[in-house]
Amino acid sequence: MARLGVDSIPIALFIAAFTGIVLALQASYTFTGAVPLYFVGVLVEKTMILELGPVLTGLALAGRVGANIAAELGTMKVTEQIDALETLAYDPHAYLVVPRVLAGVIMFPVVVAFANAMGILGGWATALNLLDLSTPEFVRGLRLFFRPFDVQFSMIKATSFGLAVTALGCFFGFRTTGGAEGVGRATTRAVVAGSMMILVLDAFWAVALL
Repeated sequence: MARLGVDSIPIALFIAAFTGIVLALQASYTFTGAVPLYFVGVLVEKTMILELGPVLTGLALAGRVGANIAAELGTMKVTEQIDALETLAYDPHAYLVVPRVLAGVIMFPVVVAFANAMGILGGWATALNLLDLSTPEFVRGLRLFFRPFDVQFSMIKATSFGLAVTALGCFFGFRTTGGAEGVGRATTRAVVAGSMMILVLDAFWAVALL
């Protein structure tokens, strides 16, 4: 869990911070003269929690975590370490797959929660320093349309992303053949499939729950 989750937090925070900054600036540009400026807080909160926080973090982790799992298991496969586990009467799926999938399901929501918070903080800092907006006005926007279900929706998406990315990484890692070249192919397929599945799940949850 530390390698899949804790080590992924810095890159998630980096992406979320700049996403929050851009969201605040684009909202201000869009709302100028037509909508009260405190709606910047509404847009930053809704967009980060419902969409960009989970999806951008999921895509980044699909590249980092999915590739890592596929490369690790793929290397074990082509060097016959997985066959050795079976020879020693270990179940390779229970020993190698289950811990990784559980770690993804548990830690992806944690990383997304940090990313959501950082994105909102980035938007708040931008509103204070670059826009004519005070903290009470920004917080008023944050609270205006906030619903606890927003957070639940974000966590549901993050959990499903964690399951998809880690399961696909394990799947392609176990199917690796052809030495080092095969490991490279498995890694690429895991990242591509994980990214595509994140977008499919994103649309699915929007249709199913919103």
